[in-house]
Amino acid sequence: MLQPLTSVEKRAQRRMREAMKQAMHTPAGDVPVGALVYNTAGKVVGRGVNRREANGDPTAHAEVEALRDAAATLGTWRLDGCELVVTLEPCTMCAGAILGARIDSLVFGAWEPKTGAVGSLFDALRDPHHLHRVQVRAGVLAEENARILSDFFARLR
Repeated sequence: MLQPLTSVEKRAQRRMREAMKQAMHTPAGDVPVGALVYNTAGKVVGRGVNRREANGDPTAHAEVEALRDAAATLGTWRLDGCELVVTLEPCTMCAGAILGARIDSLVFGAWEPKTGAVGSLFDALRDPHHLHRVQVRAGVLAEENARILSDFFARLR
């Protein structure tokens, strides 16, 4: 028998659906990934989508874009108390940016078996050598997020 969702799970799903809407703003040609940063009051303070192709910038991942936007909004690089919600498991670069920004928690959707650094290939965020700890909720609406990505890649073929 399925257990009812907890309030934390419901919030994670609600926020993930917003990140999925954000992914729809990804420029044509870029992989549709959306990211949102929420402050402690539950307000979106940062938004991002993949823009690597559009900007010709290898660091223009949705997570990095959202972290930059949140830092600009809050006027500080320290995003203590904030939660990052992203539709795809972060890569190594993005995991490093999450640690550097001092994000408190990460919620991600689809797993990324080729480049994922939060459980797929290895787990950069929960490595015990780091001084900063990030709470992780993985696989939120994973199938829906994976479908968005598989549809995008099917259109490329």
